[in-house]
Amino acid sequence: MRRSTKTILLAAALSIGGVVANPAYAVASAYSPEGVCGSGFGRVADGKRVVKTSSGDVFGYVYLLYNRRTGYNCVTTIKTSYVGTATFTSATLKTQTKRVRDEPVRTASKTDERKYKYFAGPVKLYAKGRCVKYSGIIWDTRRDAAIATGGRSSWGNCG
Repeated sequence: MRRSTKTILLAAALSIGGVVANPAYAVASAYSPEGVCGSGFGRVADGKRVVKTSSGDVFGYVYLLYNRRTGYNCVTTIKTSYVGTATFTSATLKTQTKRVRDEPVRTASKTDERKYKYFAGPVKLYAKGRCVKYSGIIWDTRRDAAIATGGRSSWGNCG
């Protein structure tokens, strides 16, 4: 069988039922929040937020994970739009200590942002006994209006 015939048969097999395989989507779907954050991290309750434009277009999701053994939180933003195209993508994590008597509240913040093809992060901060905020941005800089944001804007997931 010639090479072009194999290619045609493979393409036909991949498109059965009207679904055409998209290599960029296949690569992006191989990334899970747990895979990005690493061993020991698991998703927390309310730890998946949509990253969408003001008109409702979904560009991806931002995830919050926690490692019980180390006490660290991890945030990653995984794209579902513009996959394989380098677009501005960010993942941000903020922590805040709980108020105890007269002790001042301390905060920390960490961000990973640049043009990524598939995801931003992992962003990790120590969070045992602390409240967190997290967010993600996906922005196609070729279209100024296409900015998608999401995350938790109030302090929560305290623990």
